[in-house]
Amino acid sequence: MKYLDIDKNLIPYRFQTPIAGVLYDFMIRYNKRFDFFTMDLSKDGIPIVTGDKIVYGRMLFETCQDDSKTPEYPITPFDIMGENARVGWDDLGSNVFLYIGDPND
Repeated sequence: MKYLDIDKNLIPYRFQTPIAGVLYDFMIRYNKRFDFFTMDLSKDGIPIVTGDKIVYGRMLFETCQDDSKTPEYPITPFDIMGENARVGWDDLGSNVFLYIGDPND
């Protein structure tokens, strides 16, 4: 299974990843006060979604009005071991990963 590899030590930071042959730009941020992450999505320097809160089990960028602008495959925070049900600092990158496609495949 492929997932977005997040380096929490670099947050906030931008990175690029190709998904289904399309290069996307991501910006990840962390809200220390309330222990949650947000992610921005852009392509070719054009913002698509900004400040999308990363919620366990919910596909990222599902609030985008135009599905044709978001990645072909969904990105979903998931713990394949079934031990976590949130995406806080201690969870992301330890047990919870941002899987590209269906994490159950």
